[in-house]
Amino acid sequence: MKFNFSIFNLFFAFLFCFGSLAAQETTVMVRALAKDAKFIGSSIGGAKIIIRNAETGEILDEGLTTGSTGNTKLILQTPLERYDKLTDEQTAGFEAKLKLEEPTFITVEAHAPINKKQAKVISSTQVWVIPGKDITGDGVVLEVPGFVVDILSPQTHERIKASEEISLKANIIMMCGCPVTEDGVWDANQYEVKAIISSGEKETREITLNPTDKPSTFAAKTNLEKAYYTITIYAFDPVTGNTGVDKTNIIIN
Repeated sequence: MKFNFSIFNLFFAFLFCFGSLAAQETTVMVRALAKDAKFIGSSIGGAKIIIRNAETGEILDEGLTTGSTGNTKLILQTPLERYDKLTDEQTAGFEAKLKLEEPTFITVEAHAPINKKQAKVISSTQVWVIPGKDITGDGVVLEVPGFVVDILSPQTHERIKASEEISLKANIIMMCGCPVTEDGVWDANQYEVKAIISSGEKETREITLNPTDKPSTFAAKTNLEKAYYTITIYAFDPVTGNTGVDKTNIIIN
């Protein structure tokens, strides 16, 4: 019997087209929530979201969270019951669009805050996504722990005379950019902020930085002998375990 290649080719063309039509765009909302704080959004540059096929590593979508940090009262001061939402239409998030032909196991990563390299951490989770079954509302929420610590003084590689008093100053904020103030929602008095001053030639010293009148600003003063120094300033919350660190180097001559 003579084989009809035209029918054979038509059959496989049909299968190919059917497979293409089966791919469905599926929406997955992803948000990054700072631990003990609010959502990471436009005000601090956002969180970089990367969604991968967990089996192959292929990136299915990526982008930045944009929008507001959310409602402080709702997120931090309101008892929530099952199915209560933490977000509204303005709350920061990244709406991923995935083209899926079959149920897919994905890895969701948040790199945040994306513009603060010394503070950036990666938070991730995994979830099954079904073609055409959108994950919306609060969506996939990734918790991002820590503080953003920026050393304001002394400046990197600053040369200071041994006779001069050294100003130690740091800016401490939550990972969403929310300010730290005395007796505020994020109480500066609750946090331990210290400078570790080390040199290969001298004994390591530890100095406490105290809150100032300026929000999120902690400061102290000290004197140092001639040497090269590494200054590490850290913030620690003994209640939540949030931590943050920044480093700089100076020369005392």
